[in-house]
Amino acid sequence: MSRHVTREPIDVGRLVAGGADPARGAAVVFLGTVRRSESDGPVVAIAYSAYEEMLAEEFARIVGEVAARWPGVACEARHRLGDVPTGEPSIGVAVAAPHRAEAFDACRYVIEEAKQRLPVWKRERFDDGSTQWREG
Repeated sequence: MSRHVTREPIDVGRLVAGGADPARGAAVVFLGTVRRSESDGPVVAIAYSAYEEMLAEEFARIVGEVAARWPGVACEARHRLGDVPTGEPSIGVAVAAPHRAEAFDACRYVIEEAKQRLPVWKRERFDDGSTQWREG
């Protein structure tokens, strides 16, 4: 596993600590959690799978793009693989920057690029034990 991929619950404190620096006065955290809703159905968990090496490389590339695009900004990001229960995060992004606008912009960039570029597959598991593969 790389620092961007985990099979354990995402530790938000660890994500934030990765960018801690007295020169960075703004921190933004995004957590994408497994949801259960009327439109998604009675989801109890999602099993995330991926080509792990490619996932780690692409996530590292996205984080590197943040450093190049927003100098002085630090970014930590993790994607969880395996079975993730409803209400728990499957992806986490923490960005620390000197100012809030940069932090928000960089965080949004990471999550939008991750949704487009990461090779991750999802299989939803429902109350009745049935499953369904879902895109993105």
